[in-house]
Amino acid sequence: MARKQAAPGSAESAPEPIELACADQSIAVEVTRWLSHLRAERRLSPKTLEAYSRDLRQCLEFLCEHWGARVTLAQFAGLEATDVRAFMAMRRADEIGSRSLMRSLAGLRSFGRFLEREGKGKVGALSAIRAPKVGKSLPKPIHIAAAKRLTDADERAGEERETWVLVRDAAVMALLYGSGLRISEALSLKRRDVPRPGEADVLTVTGKGNKTRMVPVLNNVLQLIAEYVAICPHTLPQDGPIFIGARSGPLSPRIIQLTMQRLRGALGLPDSATPHALRHSFATHLLSRGGELRAIQELLGHSSLSTTQIYTGIDSERLLEVYRRAHPRS
Repeated sequence: MARKQAAPGSAESAPEPIELACADQSIAVEVTRWLSHLRAERRLSPKTLEAYSRDLRQCLEFLCEHWGARVTLAQFAGLEATDVRAFMAMRRADEIGSRSLMRSLAGLRSFGRFLEREGKGKVGALSAIRAPKVGKSLPKPIHIAAAKRLTDADERAGEERETWVLVRDAAVMALLYGSGLRISEALSLKRRDVPRPGEADVLTVTGKGNKTRMVPVLNNVLQLIAEYVAICPHTLPQDGPIFIGARSGPLSPRIIQLTMQRLRGALGLPDSATPHALRHSFATHLLSRGGELRAIQELLGHSSLSTTQIYTGIDSERLLEVYRRAHPRS
């Protein structure tokens, strides 16, 4: 985004307002300031910022058509509950799921709170709308034996791919399962971030919102990564990504997703077996072996314990299934 020239002796000026064909300049200025606030103060991820910006733009476009004129800041501050419900109904008609609608409403409420803090009006209609109900679905972990096979490069021995690529993919899978990382966290690791086998047993990971945390890493995972580094035909500088693609650029998450898709077919696993399912498996298997929920929360980098508690539901379902199979009166 282009920036204005800073005035002499002043700090860097605010970014130029974004262009909104459906709203006047007063809203465009506030939207730009709001997004800057979320980025700098709230430290929201780029994807969340993009989603919030898109949701607000869609709302403004709807209001422009709904009211028959470009939206002004005063009009937006005077938003009524019926206007918000009409927008949500329009989105629902486009077959948008409840989770996306809930995120859309959260973004609009965030913008409304920002306007109120800045003294630009109070959008009370947004708080008067109930968020859509989202059905709770439990994560689907991968069985321990299958998770281990996913981290074995020999499982793909018949594929016409270079050995270093097979070992690289197995190392990424092992890291996802062994340390419970998100795929973006694993692929953003620099070579200097990963110790050699026997040197250390922790990684410093940058997660959502640029928050860092320390997670344990198994020595056999480090050995697999070291094997990949040793046979990789490309130079891996200390300040560059440790996992790279075939052309030496950063490894795309899509490559790992396709790898999992191939392995899923070979091992007879369901469609729910994704790279992220390895993170679910990490948490579920730790919990089933007596891991403390608070510790698992820290390892996963969850800001709220309620997010981690969903794994207790998986463990309870497993126990009930064992009960139903084993009890003579079931």
